[in-house]
Amino acid sequence: MHELRRASDRGYADHGWLKSFHSFSFADYFDPEHVDFGPLRVINEDRVRPGAGFGTHSHRDMEIVTYVLSGELSHKDSLATARSSARAMSSA
Repeated sequence: MHELRRASDRGYADHGWLKSFHSFSFADYFDPEHVDFGPLRVINEDRVRPGAGFGTHSHRDMEIVTYVLSGELSHKDSLATARSSARAMSSA
């Protein structure tokens, strides 16, 4: 079954440095009709203020996939064993 979910229907959180739109229940946003999709638990659209970001925190049993639309993003896991950075690709 396919469902069109408008951006205005998703959960939203504004933390100042982070504006986040939640497709499924996440953090303080709870929508019993949108908890997960099979093994997929989180689809967030995060807009992070330049120079800001999440502090070190753990994730249990999950993979993180990030699409960078503009700017750069660096990520380091909680064990400091992997580092990666992503830069938005130019469409020009």
